[in-house]
Amino acid sequence: MQVVIAAALVACSTGAIAPSPSPSATATPRPATSAPSPIPTQAASPTGTGTAPPSIAVHYVAIGASDTVGVGALDPERGSWPARIADLLPAGATYTNVGVSGSLVADAARVQLPAAIRARPTLVSTWLAVNDLNAGVSPAEHAATLGRMVDELVAKTAARVFVGNVPDLRAVPLYGDTDPEVLIAVVNAYNAGIAGVAASHGERVVLVDLFTGSAALMTDVTVAPDGFHPSDAGYVLIAERFVRAMREAGIPLRSS
Repeated sequence: MQVVIAAALVACSTGAIAPSPSPSATATPRPATSAPSPIPTQAASPTGTGTAPPSIAVHYVAIGASDTVGVGALDPERGSWPARIADLLPAGATYTNVGVSGSLVADAARVQLPAAIRARPTLVSTWLAVNDLNAGVSPAEHAATLGRMVDELVAKTAARVFVGNVPDLRAVPLYGDTDPEVLIAVVNAYNAGIAGVAASHGERVVLVDLFTGSAALMTDVTVAPDGFHPSDAGYVLIAERFVRAMREAGIPLRSS
């Protein structure tokens, strides 16, 4: 990886820092245009019984790119980190994955966001940053686009939104030729922007920290053979961080 290209990215150029492997050879994403599962309704309690009204059913929608689709897992549909979260949803909940491999945050805002809003979610996760970083999108532009997408989710749904940041990419094999100091500077700039987006919405939007302690977790066990995407073991770790954040925010997830 040419240092000059990565350095240009720090200066908010449009130079690419690393090419993303084509995910299409590994897994087929779920179409973003597929109709979302209907939200189940619960019968109201008979009047006069004193029984509390039923809680609103959880409808979880995942927005993202190849990792949301599950590229790198042996069974992408069941092995992605959103699918692992969905396995812990309470009875009566629904799960819709609108992720599309290769998406930048601008792509997701254009294609996935309308589908997510139509699904009337009560819970949304989104992890969209690394493809933008690889494509040379400046941290400021990424944060602005992500912010507009989150603004719409907050304004047009009642969902709690959980936003993942960028892990420490220095130990990811794909970035082996990139100057580590340059790479971590870019990652830190992205994460500052993502944190700002989350903080601007109070309790409605929660930052999921995928960065802290992640460098030590990047091994040939947690990274897929393509040297870029998570493996099944990697998806378990990502799901654990989202699950921890969701539980701390009061999302009713089962223990197993």
